[in-house]
Formats: sequence, structure tokens, C-alpha cells
Amino acid sequence: MKVLYIATADIAVPGLEALHGKEGIDVVGVVCQPDRPRGRRRRLSAAPVKERAGLLGLPVISPEKIGSPEVVETLQAWEPDLNVVFAYGQYLPGAVTDMPRLRSINIHPSLLPRHRGASPIQFTILNGDAMGGISVIYVTKEMDAGDILLQKRVPLATGETSASLSGKMAGEAATILCEALDLLVSGDAHPQSQDPARVTETRKLTKEDGPIDWSLSAQVLDCRVRAFNPWPCATFQRDGLTIKLHRVGVEDGKGPPGEVLDVKGGPLVATGDGAVRLLDVQPPGKKAMPGDAWLRGYPLAVGDRLG
Repeated sequence: MKVLYIATADIAVPGLEALHGKEGIDVVGVVCQPDRPRGRRRRLSAAPVKERAGLLGLPVISPEKIGSPEVVETLQAWEPDLNVVFAYGQYLPGAVTDMPRLRSINIHPSLLPRHRGASPIQFTILNGDAMGGISVIYVTKEMDAGDILLQKRVPLATGETSASLSGKMAGEAATILCEALDLLVSGDAHPQSQDPARVTETRKLTKEDGPIDWSLSAQVLDCRVRAFNPWPCATFQRDGLTIKLHRVGVEDGKGPPGEVLDVKGGPLVATGDGAVRLLDVQPPGKKAMPGDAWLRGYPLAVGDRLG
């Protein structure tokens, strides 16, 4: 089977590696997003999938618009039997998705129809789900609404962050993708439609999601801190500085939201219900550090208020 891999992000790299090494699969080409400025110095860098495709010796293109006539012509010349789409980050027109003999499938890191949209991993954590998952679906015009070929449940560990869950999902996605291709090759695939009554939607996160609202409950704040790690990262204000918050612990405590209740072992801060211990923080221009170490350079007293 000739496969065209359409993907960009880190999470899709293991899937490409699995396809490249799978017997009976010929990855005829890879399509990624164009090189973008990345990192603190904003240097132009290739997408993770593009870098890996180059190391594997695979043909790769990174067009600004995948639906442009010249790009579609290139894809047609590769004559794929199937398109595999995973974390690509650009709308795919019908001229691309309907091109292959076996159409196009998409890998989505949630148990669809739950958490359709741009941020399924983050919203799995935001909603306090104990179970996430990977879905392999057919691509349709409506986002993430295609029939489900295969699903795999992925339990969340205690303290799971978006960073750790994304890494876990990457490995699971590679496995389930190979299983889905086996079903397609053998003719044993039996797609199931999604239940509209169970649909939940996600949205794209922005930097404006980062600032902490201390009036939320301690449990909700814990979910937000973990969901926004590594991006956009939960933040709070202290003496005009924006402090990043990477990890908290939920504890008992009562007081006005944002008030410091204790400073032993890191600041304990009151919330709308309960309190959170600031376990890992990052001041501007510094590396992340334990909350108690941060207090040595940025002293707080019981009764102080965090913005």
C-alpha cells in the first residue's frame, strides 16, 4: 500500500517511523507545514515531522497552501492509495482528501466524539478525565466527525500534564495506526458512525488562557496548570513580574482567593474552594525551580496576596 503522510507536530513523528518500517507499506511522500520561527530566539526551523522524514530519506514538501493546484499535482504524481493525516495544522480540501483510492484517515488524540477540535489533549486534562484515547477516523468535511475505524483507551497518570500525555499519545498512535492499516489491507475494517449526542468540542488555546483566576477551586486550578504545561503555561503576578506555574499540589485551606496561607515547603495559596501549594515555579529569565527555593529570592509572608 502506498501511503502519503500529512503531519507536522512532534506527536506525529512515531507514526511516521512506524509506517516507514512496516512491511507492505510504502511511504511515497510526506507533507508538513512550512518552516516557522521557533524557540526563544525565533529561529526559522523545520517541523519535527519534516526533520524526521529527511533523516529517513523520504520525499517531503512543506507548502504554504496544500490545496494549491501545483501542490495537488505533486500529490497526484505520488499516486497514494491512502492519506494519513495527523496533527497537520491546515485545512485539507476535498481535492486532497478524496484523491486516494482508500480516501484519507485521520488520527485524533481523544475518544471521539468527545473532545473534537484543536486541543483534545489539553481539554482531556482540563475536564478532569481519567481516561483519554486515540481515534482513527475517516476524514470528512466536518472536523473530526468521520466514521471511527479504530479506538484505543489511554489512562491518565496522576499528575499528568499535556506534555507527558502528548508523549504517551504519540507512542500509542503509532501502534493503533499500524493496526488500522492492517484492517484496511485485509478488508476487515468496519467503521462506526459517531454518536451526535456525545459530541463535545474543544477550541484553540491562546496566551490569554494562562493567567490564573484564584477564585476557581483548587481541583480546577490543578487541572488548568497541568493542561497548560508546556503551553500557554499558567501564570500569576507578583510585584509586577509574571511568574510561570508548572506544578501545584491540592491541599486543605481557606481564605480569600489568592491569599498566602503558609510559606513552608512552598507558598500555600487560597482558592475559591481549598488551596494549592506552588510546587514548581519559574520567574522571568530563570529556570523552573521548587516553590520553597523561589521564596528565598522572592519572599512572601502569610497574608500576602498574589495577583
